[in-house]
Amino acid sequence: MDFAFDARTEELRGRLLAFMDEYVYPAEAVVHEQRAGLDSPWRNVPVVEELKAEARRQGLWNLFLPDSEYGAGLTNLQYAPLAEIMGRSPQIAPTVTNCAAPDTGNMEVLAQFGDEAQKKQWLRPLLAGEIRSAFAMTEPEVASSDATNITTHIERDGDEYVVTGRKWYISGAMHPDCAVFIVMGKTDPDGADIRRQQSMVLVPRDTPGVTITRAMQVFGYEDHYHGGHAEVVFDRARVPVSHLIGEEGGGFAIAQARLGPGRIHHCMRLIGMAERAIELMCRRAVSRDAFGKALARQGVVQNWIADARVAVEQLRLLVLKTAWMMDTVGNRGAHTEIQAIKIATPRTVVGILDRAIQLHGAGGVSQDFPLAELYAGARTLMLADGPDEVHQRSLARRELKKYL
Repeated sequence: MDFAFDARTEELRGRLLAFMDEYVYPAEAVVHEQRAGLDSPWRNVPVVEELKAEARRQGLWNLFLPDSEYGAGLTNLQYAPLAEIMGRSPQIAPTVTNCAAPDTGNMEVLAQFGDEAQKKQWLRPLLAGEIRSAFAMTEPEVASSDATNITTHIERDGDEYVVTGRKWYISGAMHPDCAVFIVMGKTDPDGADIRRQQSMVLVPRDTPGVTITRAMQVFGYEDHYHGGHAEVVFDRARVPVSHLIGEEGGGFAIAQARLGPGRIHHCMRLIGMAERAIELMCRRAVSRDAFGKALARQGVVQNWIADARVAVEQLRLLVLKTAWMMDTVGNRGAHTEIQAIKIATPRTVVGILDRAIQLHGAGGVSQDFPLAELYAGARTLMLADGPDEVHQRSLARRELKKYL
């Protein structure tokens, strides 16, 4: 068993770490200052555009995509430590390297299931960072943790599909460069197989009948970095039949194919968030005194830091094992491991961030440190891409099946 990264991974890690130190961390404060002067809070600030150009110049671009025709051609195991590094500044680093959700998942869908015309119109501009996109699946009126509940209708009318429904928490939709939605809805709502009722279609943002009604907040944050989260209404929006992705009835399978890599990417970045929290805890602990001695000498603080280190090392090994399995036996073969990391990683990192916030006192919940915003993001991932309880249910049933 070899725990070392290969030569290409180590080379990219070195370049990415240097990029983070020289460009990304210094930009965190600049982003807030520049956003205050924008006419739209959703538009990329100048420093982000500058960093995107620099990342492309350095070859730190589209690292997530394993298809070498479109991306860096890295395996999941090679990409994992890179995503972890980017997770240390999740609001900026994934965006400026073109490795941010939801565009990553949408590019994967188009690369895997899109036809040549769809790839030319949407995938190529996304790969170049010229446009943004959104994935419209979650709905406010049903329990969207069960995707078969989706009520959005996609009805065929001659050479067009007519899309009607309401979605919310559609990430990226507020960004002015968001040009297209991948919309999941039902083309066969009465079909016998509930997992063949759904399809996915491409709906350009400027399609008549598409209305963005409001921005959705997460613990009061609007997540400007990823283009915000929106409530979107599709009121008989018409698109050509050629905008169908894959085949009718294939939407559920495409969603599962999309969410597998998305889940592990989130977990990779979460480990980076935890590492940032540990660093901030240690720096705070050695710089502040309370009750006559440094916080670093307080037993409870030492316990928090030790427990955090143990937890991160455990999670990293599990995520790397999952990445290796996805590379060797495929997403389906790694299903149990993907569910395990999706359960374990967000809840553990939320706990680490909570301790880091506690150690920082009032500063921990302020805008002067990244901890509160990191916490909001990590806590959301206990819901995103399937809530913990859904993965626990599925994982338990898979374990119990061995004994039934």
